[in-house]
Amino acid sequence: MKQDWKPGTMIYPLPAVMVSCGSEPSEYNILTISWVGTICTNPPMCYISVRPERYSYPILKKNMEYVINLTTRAMAFATDWCGVTSGANCDKFEEMKLTPGKSSVVRAPLIEESPLCIECRVKEILALGSHDMFISDVVNVCADDKYMDPGTGVFDMQRADLLAYVHGKYYGLDDIIGHFGWSVKKKK
Repeated sequence: MKQDWKPGTMIYPLPAVMVSCGSEPSEYNILTISWVGTICTNPPMCYISVRPERYSYPILKKNMEYVINLTTRAMAFATDWCGVTSGANCDKFEEMKLTPGKSSVVRAPLIEESPLCIECRVKEILALGSHDMFISDVVNVCADDKYMDPGTGVFDMQRADLLAYVHGKYYGLDDIIGHFGWSVKKKK
């Protein structure tokens, strides 16, 4: 038997990402976001949703660029800390001993410790209620060499030990249970 609940956002799991923003070191900041996702493959587009009262909001709106940095089990503490601590009061890169790296296309820094960094340029901002959605073009993806499969040259997401967020808790990703199309693949 199922129960009816009041409407809510119960689509889980979600990625736990750190978004880096700012056009020069004095305004660099990191915010942790789970309201993030893919919008389109061709052209590659994604979104982040941010509360207007967040310290990073005016930085994002002014520069119209940011980097989505995927997080790992090793980055879990920093991921949470950057989500509950305001950049108005500290330098999150310095406090969490994270390295701001030079992005290839946008001015916002990437986080060197992240296995995969997605550089984004904002196309449109939609005011939706509690959050505004930054609809963005993906202008570059930067992958850490240590997670590249030497045989195939493909980025190995499983080895990266990525974090997921489920209703207030962080989880690591466990064993692969299948791959796209495995349910219909012909057996030999």
